Amino acid sequence: MFVRRYWSSMEWWSKNPKRFMTTSKRVQDRSSLKRVHDLEIVTEKWKIASKVLFLMEILKKEPEMIIPVRSMDKFRGQIGLPKPHRMSDFLRKSPKLFELYKDGRGVLWCGMTKQAEELVEEEDRILEEHQDKAAEYVTRFLMMSVDKRLRVDKIAHYRRDFALPIDFRTSWVHKYPQHFRLLRDNEEIEYLELVSWNPAWAITELEKKTMEISDTSAHTPGLLSLSFPLKFPPNYQKRVYKYRGALDHFQKRCYLSPYADARGLKPGSKEFDKRAVAIMHELLSFTVEKRLVTDHLTHFRQELVMPQKLMRLFLKHFGIFYVSERGRRFSVFLTEAYEGSELIDKCPLVIWKEKFQSLIGYRGRKKIETFTDMSDMEGNDFYESNSENESICLEDDSHTDNSEMEIDEVFNAYEDTKTSQGQLFLSSSITGIRGPFKPKA
Repeated sequence: MFVRRYWSSMEWWSKNPKRFMTTSKRVQDRSSLKRVHDLEIVTEKWKIASKVLFLMEILKKEPEMIIPVRSMDKFRGQIGLPKPHRMSDFLRKSPKLFELYKDGRGVLWCGMTKQAEELVEEEDRILEEHQDKAAEYVTRFLMMSVDKRLRVDKIAHYRRDFALPIDFRTSWVHKYPQHFRLLRDNEEIEYLELVSWNPAWAITELEKKTMEISDTSAHTPGLLSLSFPLKFPPNYQKRVYKYRGALDHFQKRCYLSPYADARGLKPGSKEFDKRAVAIMHELLSFTVEKRLVTDHLTHFRQELVMPQKLMRLFLKHFGIFYVSERGRRFSVFLTEAYEGSELIDKCPLVIWKEKFQSLIGYRGRKKIETFTDMSDMEGNDFYESNSENESICLEDDSHTDNSEMEIDEVFNAYEDTKTSQGQLFLSSSITGIRGPFKPKA
């Protein structure tokens, strides 16, 4: 009887994977009216480019900037390339960036084209010119933290987003001793600690846009009452009027500056909530593309005095932020920074990225049916289209809930069940749903 019930339940589970997934509230379960396709396209366009850029950085670290293709197989996990897809096929799809050749022993090697090498040199030049601004943003990040220090490995997660150089951990952290210093605790964990407080940098980007502060040297962060710019998709405008009262109340509410001491702020209070929005607004303003992947943001909750449910915060304040669930990692956008799928203010590094993307062979699918199709695309079809001018079309998904998705909880549930109830059956029954939600190792 037990065996019959067990296999019956497993059969039901394999046929109803979405029903199981909804037991954990998810980002995807939200109204299609809240879907901003232009920003989904931004995420989709960068998915393959980030993989290619990662491999170029691997080559850049090699003495001659060449490496055997079989040695690159160990990076399959980082770029999400499952077997039986071959690394050589992935590289051949970008002939303007990668060169493949065999030596006398038949070993296949990979290197960068002349055009790719020039592109790498250009990026190094731009990063060097941007170093002082990057140092300012890292210093302001430290100024927002409770103890005025952050773990280096946590900051490193957003190295590219803050336009930090590749030697960020080893050399760059020592270049600005007037701003911060490197420390190690008893467990040999490295921290970046603030050296001196700069009042001129304790002014949020929102304050700069909306207030005229003449004497920045004497500025002291405290209570603010600023409205955040809102931007909603056209098909959502009618819904905005329904919540106009709540929006106006939130916008007029006072809150503590992200640079003010928040130790006494009560978690769950309305002021706590708006200050959290202000911190995320400020962090996103520091980034190159005004967007961040969300999974690492949770690591800064204690340091920045942030709520436990960060994803719920982003979804609740739709109009200020937009969360894209494309791919295996969610991204949060600062909506005011975009006009359609284009950044309004493009720094030199964004222009460089656009040039880099134009040299990649991949151009996206013609049609993407569902969230699962979109997520699994990373592993199933890296380069479906060869057309140079092909656009990406996204269809609406019907979703209802707007709460947080607990990725780790869902994944752990799968792992526990797989261990206790039979690995062979489950590996075949949940193959289609595990991929997008497996946390990065």
